[in-house]
Amino acid sequence: MLAGRCHDVKGRETVGQFKAMSFQAQIDLVAKDLMNHCWHADGRVVANSYGAYLFLHAQAQLPPYIGKVLLLAPIVGEFSNEEALMGFVPPRSGKLEALARSANYPAPLHCEIHVGDRDWQSNPQAVVTLAGLLGLPVTVVPDTGHGLGSGYVGRVLDQWLEPTLPS
Repeated sequence: MLAGRCHDVKGRETVGQFKAMSFQAQIDLVAKDLMNHCWHADGRVVANSYGAYLFLHAQAQLPPYIGKVLLLAPIVGEFSNEEALMGFVPPRSGKLEALARSANYPAPLHCEIHVGDRDWQSNPQAVVTLAGLLGLPVTVVPDTGHGLGSGYVGRVLDQWLEPTLPS
Protein backbone atom coordinates (compact mmCIF):
# COMPACT_ATOMS: atom_id res chain seq x y z
CA MET A 1 0.00 0.00 0.00
CA LEU A 2 2.77 2.43 0.90
CA ALA A 3 5.11 1.46 -1.95
CA GLY A 4 2.44 2.42 -4.49
CA ARG A 5 2.26 5.93 -3.02
CA CYS A 6 5.98 6.68 -2.57
CA HIS A 7 9.01 6.59 -4.81
CA ASP A 8 11.58 5.58 -2.21
CA VAL A 9 10.49 3.16 0.52
CA LYS A 10 12.88 1.54 2.96
CA GLY A 11 11.89 -0.68 5.80
CA ARG A 12 12.39 -3.68 8.00
CA GLU A 13 10.30 -6.75 8.48
CA THR A 14 10.28 -8.48 11.84
CA VAL A 15 11.23 -11.86 10.34
CA GLY A 16 14.37 -13.86 9.60
CA GLN A 17 17.70 -12.52 10.85
CA PHE A 18 16.07 -9.41 12.32
CA LYS A 19 13.68 -11.53 14.40
CA ALA A 20 16.60 -13.60 15.72
CA MET A 21 18.36 -10.49 17.09
CA SER A 22 18.05 -9.41 20.71
CA PHE A 23 15.50 -6.71 21.44
CA GLN A 24 18.25 -4.17 22.13
CA ALA A 25 19.97 -5.04 18.84
CA GLN A 26 16.65 -4.61 17.01
CA ILE A 27 16.01 -1.15 18.44
CA ASP A 28 19.64 -0.15 17.86
CA LEU A 29 19.28 -1.14 14.20
CA VAL A 30 16.00 0.76 13.86
CA ALA A 31 17.64 3.81 15.46
CA LYS A 32 20.57 3.51 13.05
CA ASP A 33 18.16 3.22 10.09
CA LEU A 34 16.34 6.35 11.24
CA MET A 35 19.55 8.34 11.60
CA ASN A 36 21.08 7.11 8.32
CA HIS A 37 18.05 7.13 6.02
CA CYS A 38 15.25 9.27 7.45
CA TRP A 39 16.71 11.99 9.66
CA HIS A 40 15.65 15.13 7.82
CA ALA A 41 12.68 17.48 7.98
CA ASP A 42 11.09 15.83 4.92
CA GLY A 43 11.61 12.33 6.36
CA ARG A 44 8.58 10.10 6.76
CA VAL A 45 8.23 7.09 9.05
CA VAL A 46 5.25 4.75 9.00
CA ALA A 47 5.20 2.02 11.62
CA ASN A 48 2.53 -0.57 12.29
CA SER A 49 1.80 -2.74 15.34
CA TYR A 50 5.02 -4.25 16.77
CA GLY A 51 7.05 -2.21 14.28
CA ALA A 52 5.64 0.89 16.00
CA TYR A 53 6.75 -0.57 19.34
CA LEU A 54 10.27 -0.92 17.96
CA PHE A 55 10.15 2.63 16.58
CA LEU A 56 8.98 4.02 19.93
CA HIS A 57 11.83 2.28 21.75
CA ALA A 58 14.37 3.45 19.15
CA GLN A 59 13.00 6.99 19.48
CA ALA A 60 13.53 6.76 23.24
CA GLN A 61 17.30 6.70 22.69
CA LEU A 62 17.39 9.49 20.08
CA PRO A 63 16.61 13.21 19.96
CA PRO A 64 13.00 14.01 18.97
CA TYR A 65 12.50 12.87 15.37
CA ILE A 66 12.30 15.89 13.05
CA GLY A 67 10.29 14.39 10.17
CA LYS A 68 6.73 13.06 10.20
CA VAL A 69 5.68 9.85 11.95
CA LEU A 70 2.53 7.82 11.41
CA LEU A 71 1.85 5.05 13.91
CA LEU A 72 -0.87 2.56 13.02
CA ALA A 73 -2.25 0.28 15.74
CA PRO A 74 0.94 0.68 17.78
CA ILE A 75 1.81 -1.80 20.49
CA VAL A 76 2.65 0.33 23.53
CA GLY A 77 3.02 -2.34 26.22
CA GLU A 78 1.54 -5.62 27.35
CA PHE A 79 -1.92 -6.70 26.25
CA SER A 80 -4.36 -9.54 26.69
CA ASN A 81 -7.66 -10.87 25.42
CA GLU A 82 -9.70 -12.64 28.08
CA GLU A 83 -12.10 -14.19 25.54
CA ALA A 84 -9.37 -15.76 23.43
CA LEU A 85 -7.18 -16.50 26.49
CA MET A 86 -4.28 -14.81 24.72
CA GLY A 87 -1.80 -12.19 25.77
CA PHE A 88 1.61 -10.77 25.02
CA VAL A 89 4.19 -9.06 27.19
CA PRO A 90 6.78 -7.47 24.89
CA PRO A 91 10.30 -6.73 26.13
CA ARG A 92 10.47 -3.66 28.38
CA SER A 93 6.68 -3.45 28.38
CA GLY A 94 6.54 -0.64 30.95
CA LYS A 95 9.46 1.47 29.75
CA LEU A 96 7.61 3.77 27.33
CA GLU A 97 4.97 4.80 29.85
CA ALA A 98 7.58 5.21 32.61
CA LEU A 99 9.67 7.51 30.40
CA ALA A 100 6.58 9.47 29.37
CA ARG A 101 5.36 9.86 32.97
CA SER A 102 8.78 11.13 34.06
CA ALA A 103 8.85 13.59 31.12
CA ASN A 104 12.00 11.89 29.81
CA TYR A 105 10.66 10.60 26.48
CA PRO A 106 11.87 12.53 23.39
CA ALA A 107 8.57 12.53 21.49
CA PRO A 108 8.73 12.98 17.70
CA LEU A 109 8.01 16.55 16.64
CA HIS A 110 5.27 15.61 14.14
CA CYS A 111 3.45 12.38 14.92
CA GLU A 112 -0.06 11.05 14.59
CA ILE A 113 -1.46 7.79 15.86
CA HIS A 114 -4.44 5.72 14.70
CA VAL A 115 -5.88 2.81 16.67
CA GLY A 116 -9.11 0.82 16.47
CA ASP A 117 -11.56 1.11 19.34
CA ARG A 118 -11.86 -2.69 19.43
CA ASP A 119 -8.15 -3.42 19.16
CA TRP A 120 -7.10 -5.77 21.95
CA GLN A 121 -3.45 -5.90 20.81
CA SER A 122 -2.98 -2.15 20.59
CA ASN A 123 -5.15 -1.30 23.56
CA PRO A 124 -6.79 2.03 22.65
CA GLN A 125 -6.91 3.19 26.29
CA ALA A 126 -3.18 2.54 26.73
CA VAL A 127 -2.43 4.28 23.42
CA VAL A 128 -4.51 7.33 24.37
CA THR A 129 -2.83 7.47 27.79
CA LEU A 130 0.69 7.29 26.37
CA ALA A 131 -0.09 9.77 23.60
CA GLY A 132 -1.64 12.16 26.12
CA LEU A 133 1.51 12.07 28.24
CA LEU A 134 3.56 12.85 25.13
CA GLY A 135 1.21 15.47 23.70
CA LEU A 136 0.57 13.45 20.53
CA PRO A 137 -2.76 13.30 18.69
CA VAL A 138 -4.63 10.00 18.50
CA THR A 139 -7.52 9.00 16.29
CA VAL A 140 -9.54 6.15 17.76
CA VAL A 141 -11.27 4.51 14.81
CA PRO A 142 -14.80 3.30 15.67
CA ASP A 143 -15.88 -0.30 15.09
CA THR A 144 -12.34 -1.37 14.18
CA GLY A 145 -9.86 -3.88 15.56
CA HIS A 146 -6.12 -4.32 15.06
CA GLY A 147 -6.43 -4.27 11.27
CA LEU A 148 -7.56 -0.74 10.53
CA GLY A 149 -8.62 -1.72 7.01
CA SER A 150 -7.03 -0.87 3.69
CA GLY A 151 -9.66 1.75 2.83
CA TYR A 152 -9.12 3.66 6.06
CA VAL A 153 -5.32 3.34 5.98
CA GLY A 154 -5.26 4.35 2.30
CA ARG A 155 -7.15 7.57 3.06
CA VAL A 156 -4.87 8.33 6.01
CA LEU A 157 -1.77 7.73 3.90
CA ASP A 158 -3.04 9.90 1.05
CA GLN A 159 -3.63 12.80 3.44
CA TRP A 160 -0.49 12.21 5.53
CA LEU A 161 1.82 12.00 2.52
CA GLU A 162 0.68 15.35 1.09
CA PRO A 163 3.56 17.82 1.11
CA THR A 164 3.45 20.32 3.95
CA LEU A 165 3.17 23.85 2.63
CA PRO A 166 5.29 26.49 4.36
CA SER A 167 3.33 28.83 6.65
